Amino acid sequence: MRLRAPGRTYALATAIAVVFLTAAFTPPSYAGSGGASIPPPPPPAPGSGGEGPAPIITPGAKAQLSPDGRVAIPPAAAPEQVKNAIYAANQITNKPYRYGGGHRSFRDSGYDCSGSVSFALRGGKFVKRPLHSTAFMKWGEPGIGEWITVYTNTGHAYATLAGLRFDTSGPGERGPRWRKSARSARAYSARHPEGF
Repeated sequence: MRLRAPGRTYALATAIAVVFLTAAFTPPSYAGSGGASIPPPPPPAPGSGGEGPAPIITPGAKAQLSPDGRVAIPPAAAPEQVKNAIYAANQITNKPYRYGGGHRSFRDSGYDCSGSVSFALRGGKFVKRPLHSTAFMKWGEPGIGEWITVYTNTGHAYATLAGLRFDTSGPGERGPRWRKSARSARAYSARHPEGF
């Protein structure tokens, strides 16, 4: 019987442990259209009889971007409605910008600024129908919210959800995307859902 040298055994055991831990703690990718990694929708309500994968969340109170920057991972501390709004926004981050998109129906081939915000908010049941940017100026409560803030004026709307900006304009691709950079809110009215 041939014995391995202690250094080689340790290196082999370390390599196996790294592979195992990486597989165990790396969130799975959920294929969406366009090849984006999209966290799954929230699980069905308890007692509904449906089964689905557990939603992906990140520790703390701030949403995080996925490694490819395409989708947001909601924070564990966020209320379920906020998580659901983030999951909804993730569903359209591969869609193009289209003026008027997302207004006749929540489901569309492209989205404009307020159509994108409406789609995300619909996921958390914060709106019943798509709103345009001027209508958002009277929606909800005035001021910055704890979890969600919609910034709006007569020509544009964008939102922050759990600390991440969801906007159709900014660096990178045009269309509904999560943006890393902050945007000046000087020319905008800030509104938020009551209690959020």
